Amino acid sequence: MLHRPGAELARLTPRNNDSLLFDGVPWVGRAQEEHDAFAQALRDHDVEVLYLLDLLTETLEQEVARAQIVESTTTALHLGDSLRAHLVDLMGDLAPAELAAVVTAGLRNDEVSHRSIVTSLLQPEDFLVDPLPNLLFTRDSSVWLPDRVAVTSLAMPARLRETQLTGLIYEHHPRFASVPRVHGPHLEHLEGGDVLLLAPGVIAVGVGERTTPAGFERFAAQVLQPGGGAGPWAAEGTPLAHTVLAVPIAQERATMHLDTIVTMVDVDTVVIYPNVADHLRAVPVTAVDGELVVGAARSFFEAAAEAMGIEELRRIDTGLDPVTAEREQWDDGNNTLAVGPRLAVAYERNEQTNARLVEHGIEVIAISGSELGSGRGGPRCMSCPILRD
Repeated sequence: MLHRPGAELARLTPRNNDSLLFDGVPWVGRAQEEHDAFAQALRDHDVEVLYLLDLLTETLEQEVARAQIVESTTTALHLGDSLRAHLVDLMGDLAPAELAAVVTAGLRNDEVSHRSIVTSLLQPEDFLVDPLPNLLFTRDSSVWLPDRVAVTSLAMPARLRETQLTGLIYEHHPRFASVPRVHGPHLEHLEGGDVLLLAPGVIAVGVGERTTPAGFERFAAQVLQPGGGAGPWAAEGTPLAHTVLAVPIAQERATMHLDTIVTMVDVDTVVIYPNVADHLRAVPVTAVDGELVVGAARSFFEAAAEAMGIEELRRIDTGLDPVTAEREQWDDGNNTLAVGPRLAVAYERNEQTNARLVEHGIEVIAISGSELGSGRGGPRCMSCPILRD
């Protein structure tokens, strides 16, 4: 599942881009061209591409889904009673595609005719419904496990509504009608970019700026225990994993998620940011008789290999000098998307990291990301795999 950048990206300005988590104001047309090339590269390798906005529009054809998203979108306390009632009526009359546009691209004060105390005191350009430019990074709002989906809980205020839309699709779209769900936006913070499915039964979860220790604990309980742990979204069945690794990461913009510093490029191989490779640690968590058992912290590579049942988790340390490594890390050089063993999508701008991948026998599908990268996310961040071999 991808999200082609659209009107929501055109809502970014120098005044709001920081609060909406972008490092600049992207050229929307070029970003769309780059994204179209990314989607085509996936199709060229036999990947079915689903677009989030199309799925959302189809979902909103159902009245129960429409009512649900109108209610969740208009509960913000900054609206006031009069404006809220007007927006409920306004959004209730919109066609599915129009409603999908409003909840993704937002709604400005000067785009409504209603006058209330709130609208009179706000500036014309102020948003009544904030745009969601980070929908581009579909990896974060949900994670697909072997037979179910985890709808996540995003930490940053600018992204809270993304999981409402993703959760709505999984709940009401006919394509996902029978898929069980775990976690959810009502629970502790857990973001998809922090979740790496290393092998059947083995999951690594970054704990840092976005995924909290409490979010890790909740997720670990859900995947390690039969029935998925407690809560209204608990799933039935056998445990989804036998080991979950908690991986502490620095709480910095350049390392906001685990997949910004390490991603898989083969069943036993990762590419990793060299400046953190030697001191990346992991705490293995298992379950015995329904209780979580916390192991001792050790090298991420040792803990991962043991859990995966392999002799060694091989790493491609890009071997770059510290300055070049830092530059290419900032440009998501390690945020590759594996579409098959030893086959990965990467930004073309990270020439030296990509060269090292090729030296190690990894075929690189290089895509342009000059504008897409302004939100600090690479090919893996921009994709949510639903079903893989």
